[in-house]
Amino acid sequence: MDTTAYGELVEASVTDLQERFESRALTSVEAVEGYLKRIEDLDQSGPTLRSVIEVNPDAVEIARMLDEERADNGPRGPLHGIPVLLKQCIGTADKMSTNCGCLALEGYVAPKDAFVVRKLREAGAVILGKTNMSEWGFFRSENGCSGWSTLGGQTRSPYVLDRTPCGSSSGSGTAVSASLCTVAIGAETDGSITRPAAMTGIVGLKPTVGLLSRTGVMPFSPTQDTLGPMGRCVRDVAMLLTVLTGVDADDPVT
Repeated sequence: MDTTAYGELVEASVTDLQERFESRALTSVEAVEGYLKRIEDLDQSGPTLRSVIEVNPDAVEIARMLDEERADNGPRGPLHGIPVLLKQCIGTADKMSTNCGCLALEGYVAPKDAFVVRKLREAGAVILGKTNMSEWGFFRSENGCSGWSTLGGQTRSPYVLDRTPCGSSSGSGTAVSASLCTVAIGAETDGSITRPAAMTGIVGLKPTVGLLSRTGVMPFSPTQDTLGPMGRCVRDVAMLLTVLTGVDADDPVT
């Protein structure tokens, strides 16, 4: 992979990548390969961040199809070809597991995509992988550590490696901050998006409950749970929120 493309991903926003896609300075395939290389270098070797628990083996091929579609028909919208990471509790009916970081659910594959995942795919986003989280959203124990799960280990702050990035959307916060993806999705009952966003220097939004569907997401509280966008800037978060919003007949609160 071109090392120039690798460097262009550092602190790149959605708008930055779309401008490079349109000018043909970068392709979605190159962006995906670049992020995968950054994950390999920063997240899975040496002093690892442990923010990404699993990568999508089909991400490069999906990006290739989206590049071809862009060339033939233009982009579907602002997320066309943009690599996105999902918190581990969000279901995807593909080759990735959905397990909340729990050993007992290792290898479990959701029977269908979560509502928000369908929205992302329709918008042309590339599901790059799943992020580590506080196991079971920190509801497994009163003595746990934010960002730790049995399957993912301890997610670290990208700024101070011996500190937790807080949680429970720990991996999503660290991954965005360390430029391991462009944007990510977290989930929150109470502070699980906003705290890691604050600790990792990014923007995270907990929307009003009901704005985003929870269908296909492992639940904790029906009155407090919501998904939320996480990104490097307010504009990225707003664009992601716009794509995710929608009425879902399977989640009456929407």
